[in-house]
Amino acid sequence: MTSSHAVYGAPCWVSLMARDLVEAQDFYGAVLGWSFRPASRLGKEFSVALRDGVPIAGIGALAHTLRIAVSWTPYFAVDNADETAARIRERMGTVAVGPLAFGTGRAALAADRDGAVFGFWEGDVLPDWTVARGSSPAWIELRTRDAFDAAIFYGEVLGWAGERPGCCQVDYEDDHVVLRQADSVVARLSSGGVEAAPDPHVRPRWHVYFLVADVEAAVGAAKRLGGSVTTTPEADAAVGRVTLRDPDGGLFTVAAND
Repeated sequence: MTSSHAVYGAPCWVSLMARDLVEAQDFYGAVLGWSFRPASRLGKEFSVALRDGVPIAGIGALAHTLRIAVSWTPYFAVDNADETAARIRERMGTVAVGPLAFGTGRAALAADRDGAVFGFWEGDVLPDWTVARGSSPAWIELRTRDAFDAAIFYGEVLGWAGERPGCCQVDYEDDHVVLRQADSVVARLSSGGVEAAPDPHVRPRWHVYFLVADVEAAVGAAKRLGGSVTTTPEADAAVGRVTLRDPDGGLFTVAAND
């Protein structure tokens, strides 16, 4: 295991807040080719998704209990969960759950100033898990009102672009904010979200991309199991990615693993 202290500020996990664990496993297993094992330390309502034996994501059947929408949530590694929670509140964000003890660490759920939900984690992180674009099975993007304002918020909360060795670096490229950790791109922040928009595609949120060998096969499996293809500009098979909605409304994108 690697400590969150070594990769602080970087994305370290993604998790689905689902309503039913078995149904979510059936859907994502067929669409993304995942297998699952119980996350025994977290309770019977949690499981870990695996691909070729490598942990990819978590699924927790908590949406019904917490009365929240089904959604994918990224987690960021932090030095100290309590201090991170305090910084979020100081900057007009919201800490909704935690920090709470889970297994080998502590976790919390929060929302930034525009309502995008994210998590943070203090403790051991999986050394083989990364969301470095192009070299892993996942990739995350913040779709927000103002990417530059969001970068300031997350930078202050998570220690981005600081002077401490090993922290994430922030670059501005073509009106986007690009986050790098150890020279690898780990996330992107894009402007254009509308906080009050009824369409969840438009509201500020973190979005997860999963890399697959066959986009067409993944789309076909999603449709057979009650999922649907959305009508966003990103949903374009010609560029090797399609945005899908699972049967409970959770949004994610499948992208070609070139």
